Amino acid sequence: MATHYLDFEKPIADLEAKIEELSLLSSTAGSFESEIEGLRKKAENLRKKTYASLDPWMKTAVARHPQRPHFVDYIGGLFTDFVELKGDRQFGDDQAILGGLARFRGQSVVVMGHEKGHDTQTRLTHNFGMARPEGYRKAVRLMDMAEQYGLPVLSFVDTAGAYPGLGAEERGQAEAIARSTERGLTLGVPSIATITGEGGSGGAIAIASASRVLMLEHSIYSVISPEGAAGILWRDGARARDAAMAMKITGPDLMELKIVDRIIPEPIGGAHADREAAIGKVGDVLVEELKAMLPLSPDQLRRDRAERFYAIGRLV
Repeated sequence: MATHYLDFEKPIADLEAKIEELSLLSSTAGSFESEIEGLRKKAENLRKKTYASLDPWMKTAVARHPQRPHFVDYIGGLFTDFVELKGDRQFGDDQAILGGLARFRGQSVVVMGHEKGHDTQTRLTHNFGMARPEGYRKAVRLMDMAEQYGLPVLSFVDTAGAYPGLGAEERGQAEAIARSTERGLTLGVPSIATITGEGGSGGAIAIASASRVLMLEHSIYSVISPEGAAGILWRDGARARDAAMAMKITGPDLMELKIVDRIIPEPIGGAHADREAAIGKVGDVLVEELKAMLPLSPDQLRRDRAERFYAIGRLV
């Protein structure tokens, strides 16, 4: 897949284009190794400098990067013996939320997450990660099964929000999100939610009401998209950057507000720059968090989770 560069990465793209051009010339017109090596170092330093000072709007762009690892990539990189379970046993199967049984480094778990898709066909199949009511009812079904069999729940959040279509509203979108959120809060088993890209609105929190909420360094978590907030506040979606700067949607602000518990570092250049390393780091952190919770009783897990969510906003 060709590298996709974001707007603020244009200087990096220009350098890497020159590297590619010189590499092609080296095969026909002599060696340019010293020049190529110098440009590589310059590009690497520029990438480090750029990603060390991203503002919230830039992080929003990184969180939405089309080559960022998606749920199916985490399944392939972290889990074995994955058995997908489909349907909500009421209406149908929603492919925006996938889930099932799996083994995570020797531990049996229930895993679920939003899937956006990686090309036109899969994006349509998965509805760009925007779930309908049956997706959230499937999540409830998976959480019920996890508690019945004493299995930890690992969820991966990456959605712009729940699907706002007429059919979804007719089938009880708000009620389905509320039921999924409630089920997450009342689970008697360890649960960890990881924001891997966008964590948008109720569509995100429906599977992120967990004992521990983690987020990748360049992901975002918000009650509404910056574009939506700009449309409501100023009736001007073009002011999305202003909204993003004001909304406190990135890791450091969310840590301070006690909305998330831990930020997972990403490779230089974002998770899409080294997908394998990013996925591996998420796995290592999940092991640490899960190990700390496995000895806790169901009542203790419920108490700790309740206290965690009650604490949000108390000191603001």
